[in-house]
Amino acid sequence: MPFAHFKVPADTITAADKKKIIERTTDLYAEIYGERARPTTVVVVDEVVDGGWGVAGNVLTAAMLNGDA
Repeated sequence: MPFAHFKVPADTITAADKKKIIERTTDLYAEIYGERARPTTVVVVDEVVDGGWGVAGNVLTAAMLNGDA
């Protein structure tokens, strides 16, 4: 069973964006493994709370990612 797990900053993408991630990821797995993979492909899109992750020792926020900070 193909599985993909995406983590995105909370409140930075829409429901339509999540749908696009799920559909395109499923399409990619089907392209690679054949259509037999489509019915069993699992895609998870997790929203990480603001300030819940960082890079290079620095906490990231949605404002920073959006260029507001």
